Amino acid sequence: MNAAGRRPLLWVVLVASVVLLVASVAVTVRPGAWDHRPGGMMRPGVAISGAGAVADLDEARAAAAVFADRWGLAVGEVMEFSNGFYAELVEPSGDLATEVLVDARTGAVQIEYGPAMMWNTAYGMHSSRSESVSVTTAEAQVIANEWLAEHRAGERAGEPEAFPGYFTLHTLEGDDVAGMLSVRASDGAVWFHAWHGDFISMSEPDESSAPSDS
Repeated sequence: MNAAGRRPLLWVVLVASVVLLVASVAVTVRPGAWDHRPGGMMRPGVAISGAGAVADLDEARAAAAVFADRWGLAVGEVMEFSNGFYAELVEPSGDLATEVLVDARTGAVQIEYGPAMMWNTAYGMHSSRSESVSVTTAEAQVIANEWLAEHRAGERAGEPEAFPGYFTLHTLEGDDVAGMLSVRASDGAVWFHAWHGDFISMSEPDESSAPSDS
């Protein structure tokens, strides 16, 4: 085969090699795009597969606990919505760490979309980036109520719960939970959790499951 005839074959080999390289990189990073903690400590990926359908709050808590255990965390509040389950994860100190979603069909658990991924300065995609905190707890509630008055008339903000880099608040209709939104601590930006659907029920951890420093 002459040189001109070899060129197409060489290009085919080169393109195939590039495709295999890209595929191998994708497989390597897919389990967790930000498997690190501040200070260089490695941590497990941002999602785990489930063991089967989740029917109620207790089963959702158990699924979330499997995920939480991988990071040395405990499960706090668990909520059921029409689109699945939500849970807070808690540090051994009692501080809130991050938020996760539990798929009702499969039991799979993942870091929640939105603020938990993008704003969380300890467990999110930008956890290595430090951000100044300029919004207080009281200011977060005011900001949330202003946003609700403009976008979801008839709802008001509950008490803010502080996560690293942001606050999450229940939205209320009267005394009933209607939904959830977050306020970023650095600049007061608001992110409504539109993916949950309708609120159904919730539960708090009992004394035995609360995190401890031991």
